[in-house]
Order: sequence, then structure tokens, then C-alpha cells
Amino acid sequence: MAKKQKIKIRNRPKKKSKSSVKVVVVIALLLGLSAITYFYYSNDAKVVKKEEVVKSIPFGFPSFGIDVSHHQGKIDWEKLFVSERYDTIIHFVYCKATEGSDHLDTQWEKNRAELQELNIPNGAYHFFSPQTEPRPQAAHFLAHWKKSDLDLPPVLDVESEGFSDEDLIAKMKIWLTVVEDKTGMRPVIYTSLNFFETKFMNDFKNYKFWIAAYSRKPECIDDSRIIHWQYSESGDLPGFDEKVDFNVSKIALR
Repeated sequence: MAKKQKIKIRNRPKKKSKSSVKVVVVIALLLGLSAITYFYYSNDAKVVKKEEVVKSIPFGFPSFGIDVSHHQGKIDWEKLFVSERYDTIIHFVYCKATEGSDHLDTQWEKNRAELQELNIPNGAYHFFSPQTEPRPQAAHFLAHWKKSDLDLPPVLDVESEGFSDEDLIAKMKIWLTVVEDKTGMRPVIYTSLNFFETKFMNDFKNYKFWIAAYSRKPECIDDSRIIHWQYSESGDLPGFDEKVDFNVSKIALR
């Protein structure tokens, strides 16, 4: 007697309801939004608090500022000055413009344009090369600096040794004179506390100084020629991928 062949009946997959699909989509969107929000905020969690910056600022100075160059990369200035998540206390910004007689900082034009658009008082500095002629360096700086109503005085950044102190000072004076004649503003000299005390303290009687000193408040800070003090080279701020210099000024800016 032949056996009956069993016929297997496969269960058809149930169709997902439209409402279930909608729920899955909504959940996915919410998860994605949460991830983006977490990344966006957690990225700045350590730096967006105003009080953390305020605690670092030395007492008794009316203005706080920063200085930047290509070392900080592409800076998101809007995140720093426009974002509602950060109540900025920055009164001024200095940007590196030039170095030597042929180097242009890669971020100078971008930084300058965006700070101008945001109406932030800003200035330019030139990194001095003491072992090359000062006049071509001054010409190079002036070729890339254009005066505006928001300008702070130009700055000559002196951090390197010359052939001698006498040669260094003579070349500095040439750069300073040329730039002042063309801009109508007397430049400020930026230098280390050591250079100020060992090379420049007894000279440049009619110039203002910006001193870098990170370990302590300089004893010479009461010198009327010193108007800015760079007290940290490791500050954190929103919009910056790298550390940034923190400065205070005796001058009330903004």
C-alpha cells in the first residue's frame, strides 16, 4: 500500500504594519539625534564653562584676550563668540600674520576676516627673524596687513637670539620705526620675561611691552611699559582643537 506524500505548507511571513515601521524610524532618528547631541556637547564639556576660564584669570586686569596662529588650526570663531552655550569673556584677539620676509601664516586671512565680521577688536603680530634684514620683514608685514577700525597696535614678536644683543636691538628699532611710519600706530613688543629683563629693560623707553611668563606673576609687571601679560600657553576654549595662549591687559578693551 503506497504512503501518502506529505505536503509541507510554509508559513508566509507576516507583513509589518505601517505603524511598526514608523516606530522603528522614529526610534532610529531619536538615537541618531542623541548621538550627535552627545558628541557635539561632550566634545566641549571641559571648556564651555565660563567659570573655568574666569578662575584662571589673574586678578586686577580689566581685559582678557587670546593670541593665535596656524598652530591652532582652523578656528570656529562663531562657536566661541556667537554660541549661546558659551558666554564669552574675550575682549581682544591677536593673530599671527607674518614671519621673516616671506612667510605668511596660513590662517591669517581667515582669522582676520572672521574677527572683523564678528566685530571683535583684533591685531596682527609679526614673528621677527633677528638674523635677517629688518626692512624686508617690515615690508612683508605691511603687504599683508590692512588697517581697520577694529585694529589694535601691531606687535613685533621677538623670541630668538640675534648675532648680538646690540644687533638685535638695532634691527628691532628699524622694523618698529618703518611699521609705525606706515601704520600711524606705535607697535608693541612681545617677548619673554627673560628677554625683557636681560636685553630690553634698559632700552625701548618709549615702547610698550607684552610679556610672556607662565610660572609666576612677573615682578616687573608694575613697569608702566608692560601692558599685556601672557600668563598661560595651555588654555582651552570652544572652537579650538589645540591649546591657546591666555593673556590679560592693563588696558580696558571693548
